[in-house]
Amino acid sequence: MMMVVGKKVEELIARLAQKARAAGIHLILATQRPSVNVITGLIKANIPTRIAFQVSSKVDSRTILDQMGAEHLLGQGDMLYLPPGSGVPRRVHGAFVADEEVHRVVEFVKQQGAPQYLDMHLQQGDEGIAAQAIGGESDGEQDSLYDAAVAFVIEKQRVSVSMIQRQFSIGYNRAARIVEAMEKAGVVSSMASNGSRKVLVSKEY
Repeated sequence: MMMVVGKKVEELIARLAQKARAAGIHLILATQRPSVNVITGLIKANIPTRIAFQVSSKVDSRTILDQMGAEHLLGQGDMLYLPPGSGVPRRVHGAFVADEEVHRVVEFVKQQGAPQYLDMHLQQGDEGIAAQAIGGESDGEQDSLYDAAVAFVIEKQRVSVSMIQRQFSIGYNRAARIVEAMEKAGVVSSMASNGSRKVLVSKEY
């Protein structure tokens, strides 16, 4: 998917990783192609824990772990584990778990208690969801960061939701509302088929 769609999927994966970390969800991503086109800098920045199995070259090892070593692994579960906050990977061995074992564990966990759901979101109905969507679209220009974000994109002459996120340390939804408000105000163009936008206001403005 990364090879076909690229930038748009990269931003969605980064957003999912950020949301998962904030919600306490363990997100596991895997690839058989450890190239810089797949494991990008943005994805690596949001995935602090990494595991590398045996790879064919030093370049592949550096792409995953930012250092060599995985090309010397023996296979059959032999791997290097890089914990968050550490620059030194640990050599560990992954155990083989059959599908039947996974099913038994899941069944055991399910028997420990009944699920507890938050029904308030399900009870809103389509009207409540639509009202929230309409309300959310009009909040961007009233955002306290809107003017600063406009000045920032005019200065840089480029814009994206992830760029606003990084610059102002805000969440995806808030940044997306600000960019949408810029589009309505004529500061930036609508989204092109490849997911990009153009800044329509020059620096001299």
